[in-house]
Amino acid sequence: MTGPLLLLDGASLWFRAYYALPESFTSKDGRPVNAVRGFTDMVAALITRHQPSRLAVCLDLDWRPQFRVDLVPSYKAHRVAAEHEAGPDVEEVPDTLTPQVPMILDVLAAAGIATAGADGFEADDVLGTLAARERADTVVVVSGDRDLLQVVADDPVPVRVLYVGRGLSKAELFGPAEVAEKYGVPADRPGIGYAELALLRGDPSDGLPGVKGVGEKTASSLMLEYGSVAALRAAVDDPESGLAKGVRAKLTAAADYLDAALPVVRVATDADVRLSGSDELPTAPADPDALAALAGELAIENSIRRLTEAMAAPREAHRE
Repeated sequence: MTGPLLLLDGASLWFRAYYALPESFTSKDGRPVNAVRGFTDMVAALITRHQPSRLAVCLDLDWRPQFRVDLVPSYKAHRVAAEHEAGPDVEEVPDTLTPQVPMILDVLAAAGIATAGADGFEADDVLGTLAARERADTVVVVSGDRDLLQVVADDPVPVRVLYVGRGLSKAELFGPAEVAEKYGVPADRPGIGYAELALLRGDPSDGLPGVKGVGEKTASSLMLEYGSVAALRAAVDDPESGLAKGVRAKLTAAADYLDAALPVVRVATDADVRLSGSDELPTAPADPDALAALAGELAIENSIRRLTEAMAAPREAHRE
């Protein structure tokens, strides 16, 4: 047995790194590097914890895909920055984080850690696609986005989600059983069940309205009773079903939203993913001179040392 395939939600992690460390961490020329430092430390810690044989950092090549906006125009609309030189549909990102993203990508390239992306798709879709097509190793998806809980699976390989929404030190590892138990979705289809739960309750952070008047508890009870949104909607259309009158009215009023939104909530599993190189995790940096130069320039020598030590450490064959 080899170690798992570790898939990291790049933007999710470097946003958390940015807010976890102060901007007083700067490069030699005074540029903030708090996100670079924190992200590098996270990757080192994750390698030490999970001992992966393969690793890829998944990127948003389109953070607000047009196919989702076409279906639900409010999708992430509140995150769009006001029109400026970069264009009218630019995600609001802290001014001092944006310049750090290329630095992070330079560190990954010099270390020999692969990145993955797909034109027209979000990082969620890249993660979902790589997880769905894996046939050899256990997969561990690392993200602070609960939407990724829908990718948990036991077959054809175990897919687990390390949810880091409360920080890496309080991370929770979810498989199908844990998702079903914590969120109250059918145990026989917890992955898509979670996606359908999110469809019903909505997600303000993504601009998804949900069914008006249906919160997480009601959505969970409906999912457990009916098993799926399709069965629930069939009950809406069946005057003989035992569906409560009030819930029937709410679901009827939301029919257009329900017709459109499921493909928005579901992560894609068929994106045309491109990797920057092999996802095999090297035991030594691909370009040690470039990595050393970055460490000195960005004043992150200790973080780079932790990363290279984690990469070089012997990895025990194990299963998550």
